[in-house]
Amino acid sequence: MKRSYLAIILLCLAGSLAAQDVYVSPETLAKRERRKNLTVKEWNTNDKTKTRWLDRVKVYDEQGRIIEETEYATYGQKWRITYEYTDSIGGKVLKEVEYSDKNRPFRIRKYEYNPNGTKAKQYNYLPNGKLESVKVYEYIFEK
Repeated sequence: MKRSYLAIILLCLAGSLAAQDVYVSPETLAKRERRKNLTVKEWNTNDKTKTRWLDRVKVYDEQGRIIEETEYATYGQKWRITYEYTDSIGGKVLKEVEYSDKNRPFRIRKYEYNPNGTKAKQYNYLPNGKLESVKVYEYIFEK
């Protein structure tokens, strides 16, 4: 009896996890199609001296999702963030790792989602793996 309840619970959980990544709007898919394997570099130019420097770089994967974002200053890298996604087509961000100007991780964020695809929780970890804080998302719809 306990096994059948456990099996039913596991099937329900698996179904809800699969359902949360199913729907992706056509607009989102069209944007991702245009960004497949794309790297975008943003440049700044000083008006007086006409010198140019790299401001930001965004790298997209073969599904058109951003996988890395780096911001630069005149002296070099300010910060960098890498993103990991679920495997499904409508994949949500599972993990973000933020790196310092010395390219060392200093913040790690992991996400949980509600069955409807909205964020449920954000776990913030220190680089040593210790849980620092948890952010819980609450959605209130007014009638």
